[in-house]
Amino acid sequence: MTEQAVYYYEGVGRRKTSTARVRVYPGGDGTIIVNDRQLGDYFPRLGDVDVLMSPLRVTEQEGKVNVTVLVAGGGQTGQSDAVRHGLARALAKMDPDLRLMLRQEGLLTRDARAKERKKPGLKRARKAPTYTKR
Repeated sequence: MTEQAVYYYEGVGRRKTSTARVRVYPGGDGTIIVNDRQLGDYFPRLGDVDVLMSPLRVTEQEGKVNVTVLVAGGGQTGQSDAVRHGLARALAKMDPDLRLMLRQEGLLTRDARAKERKKPGLKRARKAPTYTKR
């Protein structure tokens, strides 16, 4: 009796304070599981689903691979962008020919924007207290 090895390609994506570990299984039926839940259950906002499906659409892999995701930290937008980044990286590992397509769409670049730190003497990162003459 021979046991088949399960092959997958893994990519780690980050955005703001979110981190996503994405595994892509080639030859699947298009199932996407996020933190042991269906994609639509975990990301109920339609815009988030469109964002994280973009690497699959660009590379025409929609319905050809199964995807499992472990995502933590941040909010909904940060998490969906982290999943998109990790998915793009995993697809680039799976097939190096897809790398150029993903790079041209800007899907392999980590979005470095994050919340700016609060400065001393200010109310927020840049908002100064209101000046009062008396």
